[in-house]
Parts: sequence; structure tokens; C-alpha cells
Amino acid sequence: MREILGGLPVGVAVDAACGTGRHAAYLASLGHTVIGADTSPEMLAVARTKLPGVELHEADLHELPVADDSADLVVCALALTHVPDLASAFAEFVRVLRPGGHLVVSDSRGLIGDLSPPMVRARADGSFGYLQTWHRLASGYLEAALPLGLEVRRCVEPHRPEPLLNADGTYLYDGEPPEAPDPTGPPDIWALHGLCIDAANAAFGGNPIAIIWHFQLAG
Repeated sequence: MREILGGLPVGVAVDAACGTGRHAAYLASLGHTVIGADTSPEMLAVARTKLPGVELHEADLHELPVADDSADLVVCALALTHVPDLASAFAEFVRVLRPGGHLVVSDSRGLIGDLSPPMVRARADGSFGYLQTWHRLASGYLEAALPLGLEVRRCVEPHRPEPLLNADGTYLYDGEPPEAPDPTGPPDIWALHGLCIDAANAAFGGNPIAIIWHFQLAG
């Protein structure tokens, strides 16, 4: 993401589903005028501590608080996997982009191969719920983007290490074993990896962990 973003012209950048402001902070460091939007007030509170001079809004990525044709760049990182309809999200991005503007999107490539079980999401009161996810093929993004005048500039799919786990059950990429599940909390599918090393390696090792798109709006 940073490699792509670092090569784009400085201007007005919208971080849709900005979360705690990871990409917004980087965009601001490059000199962009940044506008962030997210539906989570808790995440926005964290972002505001890091980005006191950045315009941040509690808003859905389908209804960005940005005028038509006013942004040079839209970034949406690891959020569209939770959106049931890609076309409507891309249409909103195109609405706010100026002709010639850039859209940079990252998304997960499914939690367990082609399966996408709900993700556990903790609430501020200590309880938890589930966040639905959708697994998509690369063609799904193209079907949503191309009819809107978005042109592909780059597509990258970083891969998980292979194998994912060493023979002793530690992760190849950091040498740490999966954490044991908390019996009082929600189920943790990652903690099962060390109990079925061969199966985990077959399901995860060498598969894409994410997909990153760089589009440009025709203009």
C-alpha cells in the first residue's frame, strides 16, 4: 500500500473506513489534505489522538461526507470484505473522485481458503459479536470497478509464508506459537492451527493473504 501511495501526486485524500488512522497518518505525512471516515466511534477516538489536525467523520463508506469530484485519492483498506455489495461502494468512491483521480484498495483474500466465517468483534462493554465477511475473486472487483470508468494501474496479491507453521507448531514468520484460546471469550479459530499443523499448512501456506488494487478514474 505504501509503495503505491508514495508514488501518487499530493492532493485531497479520503481514507474510507479509516479505522484508527494507520493510512491516514501516512497520507498526512506525505502532505495530503486528509479526510477520514469510519463507523466506529471507538476507532475514531484513537485516530483523533494520533491525527489532531485531520478531518475525521463518523460515517459509512457508502455515504462519505465529501463533495462530488473533490478528491484526488481515495483509500479503502481491509474494509470491503465486510461489504455485501462491491458495486455500491465503488460507485461512492467514484462519486467523490475527480477525473484522473486514484483509488487504492486493499482487501483480505478469505480467512480459510475460499471460506469466510464471521469474524469476532469485541464491543466497548466487554461483550462480543460477529462481523460478517465475504470472500471474492479478483474478477468481482473488476466487475464493480470497470463499468464506472476505473482503469487498472496495478494489482498485487501478497502471499502467506509457506509453510505457515513449523513442525513444532510455531509460526514460520515470527516463531511464536498460536495463542491458547480464552475459555471465557469467543472462539478463536487461529488457536487451532497448532493442533492440526498439516491441515493449517494445506489451507493457508502459499495462498494470497490480501489483494491490493490501484485504479485510476478515466478523465
